[in-house]
Amino acid sequence: MTNGAAGTLEAGLQEPWPTRALQREGVGVGMWIFLASEVLFFSGLLITYAVYRSLYAEAFRVAAARTDIVYGAINTMILLTSSLTMTVALRAATAQLRQLAIGCLIATAALGLAFLAVKGLEYYGDYTKGLILGAHFALAPPETQLFWMLYWVMTGVHAIHLTAGILIVLTIAILFERRIVPLQASTTEGVAIYWHFVDCVWLVLFPLLYLVGR
Repeated sequence: MTNGAAGTLEAGLQEPWPTRALQREGVGVGMWIFLASEVLFFSGLLITYAVYRSLYAEAFRVAAARTDIVYGAINTMILLTSSLTMTVALRAATAQLRQLAIGCLIATAALGLAFLAVKGLEYYGDYTKGLILGAHFALAPPETQLFWMLYWVMTGVHAIHLTAGILIVLTIAILFERRIVPLQASTTEGVAIYWHFVDCVWLVLFPLLYLVGR
């Protein structure tokens, strides 16, 4: 086999992987191990939420009633749409449809930015309603602050993860566009796994933080 033929067969192969199949498997396993650690992190927050909600059910109902369900619903639709564009990007990369893959990656990142913009508006509304923790907190009983503490922490951590996802997606799109990295399923698959994980976290947070007692 000539060097040219080998290069064609192994297009997109990166060290230290001997074959593209092993490379793809390695990316998948690595991402799932990483996400397992993330699940453990979020599980700690969810367990804390469950314990406090069981202890102060009425306070949590009162506190959750002040969340803005419209903003929450809009952001849920945005992230569900971004999951669709990410899936199309993965399929396009698998089929070697470069422009479609790049376009869908950019659309995914744009939807992520739209989520953050809506979340920023929601945060501003929460601030104006006096829902910042402290001596002048707008709600009673005092246990309602436990709900809003978890709200700020959970949604803030999710926003940080989403911001990281946006940066990764844009980076991959640029690398594909400039042909620095070959268009391949393994790279896009790793990004897609992470993006879908961030979306799934929001699908858990939305009912917990916005639908309690409604």
